Amino acid sequence: MKVPHLNRQLVLETPDSLSDGAGGYVQGWVPAGILWADVTSRSGRETARNGAPVSRMAYRITVRGAPIGSDQRPAAPQRFRDGDRIFTIQAVTEADPAGRYLICFAQEEQVV
Repeated sequence: MKVPHLNRQLVLETPDSLSDGAGGYVQGWVPAGILWADVTSRSGRETARNGAPVSRMAYRITVRGAPIGSDQRPAAPQRFRDGDRIFTIQAVTEADPAGRYLICFAQEEQVV
């Protein structure tokens, strides 16, 4: 296995229900930690959502391994944030049998 080049700092965020002040809740995101990652683009396409064109890119994001159940182990439906960019995690798997690295398959969407 080729050792990944972990050169990008990403914030791992987890979904959370936040009070809306009127007795209800809204979907929010809470930082769960900072991970160094190797981000590689895979494929992209343009689709339409609500009548607006949307660019959808798939990424392979490699991070250091963490045990199952650890707060530092990414999982769907968490996401990574890099400034204004958001990478929604679709699936996570071990990159090698020893579990030294994890591969996160993620998507980024932007309105064109």
